[in-house]
Amino acid sequence: MSFTLPEYKIPDFKRPEFLDAPLVTFKKVEKEGVAPENYHATSVYPEYFHVEKGDWRLLDDSRMDCVVARTGGDSLHVKEFRHLKPGDFVACGRGENGEDGIFVHTKAFDFPEHASEKFAFRSRITRETAFSIDYDELYDLLEFERKRGFIVWVLGPAVVFDRDARNAFAELIQGGYVHALLAGNALATHDMEAAFFATGLGQDIYSKQTVRLGHYNHLDAIIRIRGIGSIKKAIDKGLVRDGIMRAAIMKSVPFVLAGSIRDDGPLPEVIADVYEAQDAMRNITRRATTVIAMATQLHAIATGNMVPSYKVEQNGLVRPVYFYTVDMSEFAVNKLANRGSLTARSILTNVQDFVVTVERGLRKRLK
Repeated sequence: MSFTLPEYKIPDFKRPEFLDAPLVTFKKVEKEGVAPENYHATSVYPEYFHVEKGDWRLLDDSRMDCVVARTGGDSLHVKEFRHLKPGDFVACGRGENGEDGIFVHTKAFDFPEHASEKFAFRSRITRETAFSIDYDELYDLLEFERKRGFIVWVLGPAVVFDRDARNAFAELIQGGYVHALLAGNALATHDMEAAFFATGLGQDIYSKQTVRLGHYNHLDAIIRIRGIGSIKKAIDKGLVRDGIMRAAIMKSVPFVLAGSIRDDGPLPEVIADVYEAQDAMRNITRRATTVIAMATQLHAIATGNMVPSYKVEQNGLVRPVYFYTVDMSEFAVNKLANRGSLTARSILTNVQDFVVTVERGLRKRLK
């Protein structure tokens, strides 16, 4: 199989409802961080704004739950509420079918139609769902994106609790299938623990045997890195010789480690301010064409809220942004699939097995 992007269907703005539609209304922001009454909140879908008679403008850098500000004439920019300044002008209107000069394009891509029956077994993702075709489609997508896109991985610490999974993900980085990495303090901490002690939360990452005083290991890893100054400095000194963070830093893969209130340490690279971390994550997700979130419900949901269902390329091509969630929890994988995205896919499995399978499948294709 080979991967091709689905065709983007531009709305027919010559239809009467568009020709007769009013221009979108912009209201002035009076107080910092406070949107005017009846503001329009963005969705995951492509959205058009009627800025001049017959000129419907597509947002080219959208994200969910933000507002649209007009700056420098008719330029439109998506802003988070907290970034609004007095004097900004914000698009207003809750209608989404042109009646307020705003059109939310929910049927933007020409995805293949799958036949369905009124009654069918296993129509929802469960532990009994088969995923063979999902893996094959993912391999095709990753090969396409490796050369033409920007693949963002969102990782929970479970990925580094297994030796083979940790090694496999490092190989994915080396192979060019990871263009950015989003995680928390725990992922990097336990990756350092594995590098120094070959344990994850005090258990051997291969045999799963608990080692004596192993519950100190992740704390000792944090203290050691803090004493050196950074993970990169530890790598440069030859103290960290394997693992995901080493592979990312050596490959110059950008990453964001977003802190949380429950963190130990944290490591020096962790961004402790939640809104600074969010902005750093948004800067990466703006570039995303495919996102794969594994075993981290909070980071996956947060990232899902930052990523639209589409991206406008430099050549003007409008393409979908693919979003995969991988988890053992049916709730976790269905949470993102139900967010309204056009492209959210879920795979219900152990993430260690998933990473090893994906790396092995891609390696076979390269032979």
